[in-house]
Amino acid sequence: MCGRMKIPFVNRAPRVAVLRLQGMIAAGGRPGQLNDAVLAPVIEAAFRRGKPSAVALVLNSPGGSPVQSALIAARIRRLAEETELPVFGFVEDVAASGGYWLATAADEVFADANSIIGSIGVISASFGLQDAIAKLGVERRVYTAGKSKSQLDPFRPENPEDVARLTGLMEQIHANFIAQVQDRRAAKLADDDRLFTGEFWLGRQAVELGLVDGIGHLAPVMKERFGDKVKFRSYGVRRPLLARFGLSLMGDAVALAEERALYARFGL
Repeated sequence: MCGRMKIPFVNRAPRVAVLRLQGMIAAGGRPGQLNDAVLAPVIEAAFRRGKPSAVALVLNSPGGSPVQSALIAARIRRLAEETELPVFGFVEDVAASGGYWLATAADEVFADANSIIGSIGVISASFGLQDAIAKLGVERRVYTAGKSKSQLDPFRPENPEDVARLTGLMEQIHANFIAQVQDRRAAKLADDDRLFTGEFWLGRQAVELGLVDGIGHLAPVMKERFGDKVKFRSYGVRRPLLARFGLSLMGDAVALAEERALYARFGL
């Protein structure tokens, strides 16, 4: 008696690749940090492995490096166009600054009502320590070839020319950030002067401003789009073996302090 032939992949349930982007955005290889070099193979796998119907970005980042933010977002868009897959973004606690830059890589963005969204701006923070070392009787000695080589030295008084130069660079990065948001969100954005001031908002107001498309969570939204039988496959960066066993304590502590400082700006 002949058995019924089974044809693979016929009527297969839709699959959504879930790419988790969580943490501070920074160059380098510290555990928990997001950067293009580390994420490249993960993003590639999310788009190409198992023939997904869509890619969902789960976003939880207070920002960080504008360069790495741009590289990651650009990689996601290239692969989305090559594979012709829709990309959905789902904000958890925060997608601010560079974290929102990542969100713009999605075709549609959803958030929780309590998510923090925005902070479309650029910041540079430092300390002035010249008075402190003077009180300690320490003399600062710096020798350079090139008059601007020691600009913004925290152990010397601020030079207005150096501040103006830094401000000019930051304004250029801000303009690039604004262009990214306007290009990806286009007509969805509200006509509101606050959008690009660095201000941030909770989910529902972010919807009103056009920064996100709606209030929603990963599973319900994807089931609404692809049916109740939709399957999820998660992708993310694995922590190095030593880090998983707590053997990189110094690097982890530094990375954690930097990340906590970024989250603290948003009350998290």
